[in-house]
Amino acid sequence: MRVHRTEHVRNFTVLPNCMLQYRRLSYTARGLLADLLSRPDGWREDGRHMADSSPQGRGAIRKALKELTDAGFYRVEKIRMPDGTIRTETHVYDTPWSAPDATRPAPGGAAAGRAGSPPVKNRHKQPSLPASSTEDGRPEEREEASEAEEVREAVATLFRVIRSEPRLCLGEAEAHELAPLVAQWLERGATRTDLAHALLPGLPVPMHSATAVLRYRLEHKMPPARPAARPAARYAECAKCHDPVPRPGICRPCAGLTSGVLTAGKGAEVAIAGAARVRTALRSAMTGGRPAHIAA
Repeated sequence: MRVHRTEHVRNFTVLPNCMLQYRRLSYTARGLLADLLSRPDGWREDGRHMADSSPQGRGAIRKALKELTDAGFYRVEKIRMPDGTIRTETHVYDTPWSAPDATRPAPGGAAAGRAGSPPVKNRHKQPSLPASSTEDGRPEEREEASEAEEVREAVATLFRVIRSEPRLCLGEAEAHELAPLVAQWLERGATRTDLAHALLPGLPVPMHSATAVLRYRLEHKMPPARPAARPAARYAECAKCHDPVPRPGICRPCAGLTSGVLTAGKGAEVAIAGAARVRTALRSAMTGGRPAHIAA
């Protein structure tokens, strides 16, 4: 047998030979597993959709999924959410995370498993290197997990946006390169509709590099950053005179700490003189313009 291979630079998947040559699985199960591993992280497709998009029926797909589950390549986990709902999460492995009939190596000796058996992952084994931590000693796992979640969300959003355009065919590695730009769009309040309007219309013909076109449009059509929200002005009123005060309570004049009389400049003298002129004018009007002592 002569094998002819083509050198690929994009849209390819690296798979271990032990998985592809796992003879205890049927060819249908191995082909289905290869198809699942070629999908990006976050891809959502159930067995019914798999059967509808393949020549095999639902019975064959269901049997292949059972083979993969028994061999440890496929696992469905049910998670109970805080609100009481149950969410289903599917895991696909390129090497089995558990193998019920695999022979474990004896301590100090070589492995005695069958020839051609794939290596077994130990999900409960602790890492040999300590987890990195910040200067104050707190682990960085939570921060790394949040960053990984942002990348997964950005990649999934990008694939949903370009799904309707066959010319924008990206591999998983290419989508991860564009994920930081997509994450910036999402942080600035953009939706999938906004991304579709910016990325899909007016694509060049022919399409030489879908990644370069998407990167250019993501960079040059990025919406402006949201302005920082100004804090609302807050004030309180004095409980006695209802004058504005910086915090709830009574003002300083009402508390007897300062005088409430205006002392800046000559304001008090001007007010007193003005009041005297007003009283004089009123008296003059009442006496008909004669001096007050003659009218009396």
